[in-house]
Amino acid sequence: MRKTSTKVTIIIILVITAVVGYYSYLANRRLEIREEGIMTPVEITLTRDLSIDYPSTPKEVIKYYNQILKCLYNEDCSDEEIDSLGVQARALYDAELLQINEFGSYMINLKAEVEDYKAHKRRISNCAVAASTSVDKFTEDGYEFARISSGYTVLEGSQSKPTTIVYLLRRDEDKKWKIYGWDLAENVNLSQKTEE
Repeated sequence: MRKTSTKVTIIIILVITAVVGYYSYLANRRLEIREEGIMTPVEITLTRDLSIDYPSTPKEVIKYYNQILKCLYNEDCSDEEIDSLGVQARALYDAELLQINEFGSYMINLKAEVEDYKAHKRRISNCAVAASTSVDKFTEDGYEFARISSGYTVLEGSQSKPTTIVYLLRRDEDKKWKIYGWDLAENVNLSQKTEE
C-alpha cells in the first residue's frame, strides 16, 4: 500500500507541475503576443512606404517630416533606426538638396545632432504645421514652389523655446512635393520668392 501511495503522490506532483508549467507558458505567450502588437513611434513612422504612400500636399510632407524629427530627437533610437529615419527624411528632400547633402556626411551630422539633443536633454514637445490655407504657392523658373511654416516647442530641462521654421518645397517631375530648403522664420523675407 505504501508503494501505491508513493506512486500516486509522484503522479499528482507531476500532473500539478505539468498544469502549472502549461499555464505559465500560456500566460507568457499571451504577454509576448500583446507586446508584439504594440508598435513604437519609430516603428510606426518607418512602416510608411514612400514609394506607394507619398504625402500628397506640402502640409502632409511637413507633417510626416515632423513625425520623423520627433522620433529622432525624442525616442531612444538604435543606430539602425537613426539610419532608417535618415533615409526616410532624405526621401522627402528635393534632388538639389540631396546633392548638397551627400549621404555619408548627412548621416554623420544627423547622428551628432541627435547625440547633442540627448546630451542637453532636449526634446520636441510640440509640432504644429500651418493650415493648408496658409501655404504660399508660386511659380519661378518653370518650377512650382510652396512655402509653409511649422512651429516647434523645444524643451531643454524645464525651459521651453518656441521656434518657427519656414519650409520651401518644390514640385518634382513626378508631381511630388519635395523639401527644397528651410530657415528660421525670422530670417525669411516673405516677399522674396526664392530661398537658398
